[in-house]
Amino acid sequence: AAALSGAMAAEGPGSLLALSAAAVSRSMGALERDVWALPGHLLRGLLPLLTVFRLERAEGAARRAGLSTQPIWRKLWDDVMKTRPPNSENITCWRKKFLETFFSNVLHGVLDVSSDWRLNDHHFSPLLHSSPHVSQLTLCNMLQGAVELTAEHNQKVLENLAVSLRILKFQHLLSSDQSIRRSLVLLLHRLIHHGSVSQVSMYSWPVPDTVLLVLILSMSAGFWRSGNALTYQSSPCGLCREKDKAQSQESAQERAERGHCDGREWTDGENQKGSPRAPEEADVEVNRCRADVCLNSVLSGPRSHLQNQACEEASSKVPCDHTSIQRGSSPHCISDQLSCHPILRKTRRRLKSAVGKKRRCLRRSRGPYADPEDLYDFVFTVAREDNSGLLDKNSTAEGENSENWTSSSPGSPCTGHAVCKKRGGSAGIFSLKASHRFRSVSTLELFSIPLTGETCRTLSNLLSSWVSLENLVLSYNGLGANIFCILSGLRALSRHSDCHLRVVRVSDVFSHMPCMELVRCILSAFPRLHTLSVSFDLKNQLEVNRPEGNPSCSEAEIPESCLEQLEIRFPREPLHTAFLVPVLKASKSLQQLSLDSATLPCSQELGLLLEALKECNPNLKKLSFHDMNLAEHQKEVLLLLQDPILQEITFSFCRLFESSTTEFLSEIINTVKRNSSLKSLKLPGNRLGNHRLVALADIFSEDSSSSLCQLDVSSNCIKPDGLLEFTKKLEGHIQQRGGQIQFTHLRLFQNWLDQDAETAQEALRRLKAVCSVVNDSWDSSQAFADYISVM
Repeated sequence: AAALSGAMAAEGPGSLLALSAAAVSRSMGALERDVWALPGHLLRGLLPLLTVFRLERAEGAARRAGLSTQPIWRKLWDDVMKTRPPNSENITCWRKKFLETFFSNVLHGVLDVSSDWRLNDHHFSPLLHSSPHVSQLTLCNMLQGAVELTAEHNQKVLENLAVSLRILKFQHLLSSDQSIRRSLVLLLHRLIHHGSVSQVSMYSWPVPDTVLLVLILSMSAGFWRSGNALTYQSSPCGLCREKDKAQSQESAQERAERGHCDGREWTDGENQKGSPRAPEEADVEVNRCRADVCLNSVLSGPRSHLQNQACEEASSKVPCDHTSIQRGSSPHCISDQLSCHPILRKTRRRLKSAVGKKRRCLRRSRGPYADPEDLYDFVFTVAREDNSGLLDKNSTAEGENSENWTSSSPGSPCTGHAVCKKRGGSAGIFSLKASHRFRSVSTLELFSIPLTGETCRTLSNLLSSWVSLENLVLSYNGLGANIFCILSGLRALSRHSDCHLRVVRVSDVFSHMPCMELVRCILSAFPRLHTLSVSFDLKNQLEVNRPEGNPSCSEAEIPESCLEQLEIRFPREPLHTAFLVPVLKASKSLQQLSLDSATLPCSQELGLLLEALKECNPNLKKLSFHDMNLAEHQKEVLLLLQDPILQEITFSFCRLFESSTTEFLSEIINTVKRNSSLKSLKLPGNRLGNHRLVALADIFSEDSSSSLCQLDVSSNCIKPDGLLEFTKKLEGHIQQRGGQIQFTHLRLFQNWLDQDAETAQEALRRLKAVCSVVNDSWDSSQAFADYISVM
C-alpha cells in the first residue's frame, strides 16, 4: 500500500478519482469482474495502478473500452528492466516484450520479483503467467534453465512453452553432467518434437562438448529413440505413448490385411530381381537391425526393396518382427532372424562376435525406461554412423568413388567431392531413416562453434534427410576441408522431392575452395534456393593442394534457379566475370546482388559485369559493392546510377573519390537528379568530408526529378559545421519545392559529430524536422589516421 501511495504521489496531487482508483486496485480480487465493466475514462485512471498480474488480465477490457496498455507496459520496462532494448523503435508490442524478457530474467535468476510492487502479487506465478508470451528463449552456461523448466512444479510452464515458443537459442554453453543432459533431452523432446519450435540457434561455443552438440543437432533434426524410452517424471512420454498406441493399432490392421495375401510368390519374384546384390544388402540390414536393437534409437540404415523382403520373410517365421526389435524385444530375436533367412545365415558367423558384444545393450533397452548411458550410445551412434556400414547403395550406383569417401579414418576430414560430379551423385552419403522420427525444426544456425571432422560427418548425415529444413546458417565454424563433407550431405538432401531448403548462408575465416566454385556447387544442387550467401575473410594457401579426383564445380552446368538474393564475400580473390556470368544467367529472378572484398584484375572486368547484369537480370533491384576499389571506374559508377531498374545502390568503402575531380561529384549529383527510380543511395566510408556532403544536398533541388528516400553517409569524416551547412541547404531546397520532398531517412553513423556538440545538436534538431535521422555517439578520436587528409 505504501508503494502504491508513493506511485500515486509521483503521478500528481490526489483527487477523489485517484483515491477511488487506488482503493479499487487494492481490492481487485473481489471487484475484478465489475471493474472490467467500467467506462473507458474510469478504467484509464485505474490501469497504471494495477499489478502485472491484473494488468495482463485487463487487456480484453481495455481493448473493448478503446484503450491501449502499451504506454503502461513501456513504463514498466523502464522502471523494472532499467535498460534500453535493442531496436526499440521496431517494438510493436511492449506487453509481449516485457513479459518475454521478464520470463528469461526470472528463469536465469537475474530479476527479483520483490523489487517492484507491481510484480509482487500472491496470485502471480512469474514463470507460469509470463510463459504464454514467450516466443524466443535463450539457454546459456550450464543449462540451468533447462533443469528448472523440466522440474515437476513447472510442468504447466513447459506445456505453455510448447505452444508459444518458436526460437530456441543456446549461448556460451559449458560442459554439463549426465543429469543436466537428461533435462535437456526432455526439454528438446517437448519443445521441438511435440512443440512449436521452428528455429534452433547456437552461439559462441569455443570448445564445444561433442556429446552435447551432437545431441542438440540430432534432436533438432527430429531424431531420437522411441518415446517409450524417454521418461518424464518417471513416466513414459504421454504424447509418444498415445502416438505409438495409434500406430500399433494401424500396424496390426495392416498385418491382418496382408495375412490374406500369398507372400511367397512376391518374395520369390523379389529374390530373382535383387539377387545379384543380395549379400551386400543383407550385411547392411543386419548392421542396421543390430544398431536399432542395441541402442533403441531412431536411427536406421536405408531400406531397399530387398531389405524389406528380408525383414518381412524373417518376421513371418519368427514372432519377433522388426517392430518388436525396436521396442526392446529379447536378444534372441537377432539369432532367430539370422537363422530364418538363407542370405542372413551366411553372415551370421561373421557377425556373431559383434552381436555377442551387444547383448548387454539389448538387456538395457529391453524395458520401457532408458538407462542414462543410452544417451551416450545414441549420440556416438549418430556421430560414427559412417563406420557402421550403413551406406546408401543407391549412391554407390551413381559413382565408383564412394569407397574413397567412406574409407577415411574417423578423424580425417570428409573428402566426398563427388558432390560436384556431373552425374549428380553424392557418393557415400548415409541415409538416416528413423523408426521413430519426430518433428524437426526448419531453421538451424551455428555461429562461432568449431566443428571437427567427426561433428561435420554427423551434421552431414543429419542434413542428408532433413527435408523440413528451410534455412541453414553456418558461420565461423572452422570448416576447412570439411566443407566438402557438408556439401555431400546437402547434395543428398537435394535428391529428396520434398526438400524445403530455401536459404543457405556459409561464412568462415578461411576458404578451402574458390567462392564461385562453392556458389556453383550449391546452386547446382538447389536450384530452388531463394537466398545464398557465401563469405570468407582469407584465402587458404593450401587450397591449391586439394586432393585429386575431386572435379571442380565450375564444370557443372547450373540449371535455371529461383535465386532472388546472392551475397558473395571474396577473400581478396579476383572477380572473374566469366565465372559469375553462368550464375547470373541461371538466376533470372535475381533481385539483390552483393559483392564484397573482390579485386578487379583488369579495368574491363566491372564493365563486363554490368553488361551481364543488364542482359541476364532484368529484375535486379538492389546492387551492393563493399570494400572494392572503384576509384578508377568512374564511368561504370555513373552507368549504375543511371540504371532505370535499380532501386538501391550501395558503394561501401569503395574509395570513390580517392583520385577523382570536382567534375566527378557533379556528374554523380546530376545523374541521381535525373533518375526517378533510385530510392536508396548508400555511400558509407568514401571520404566525403564536409564539402562533398554539402554538395549532395543539390540532389533535392527544385529542378530535380529524383525520388531518393534514403541517404547513407556514415563513416565519411563529417563534422558538425558541415552537417549544419548541409541541413540549411536542404531546408532551402525544400522551401523552394513547396515542402514537397520524398527524402525520409538519413544515416550518420561514425562521423565526427562529437567535436562540437552544440553545433551537432542544432543540426540534428533541424534535420529531424525534415527526415528520420539515425546516428550514434561515436568517439572520433578512434578514427583512423588516413582520414585526416580530408579535414
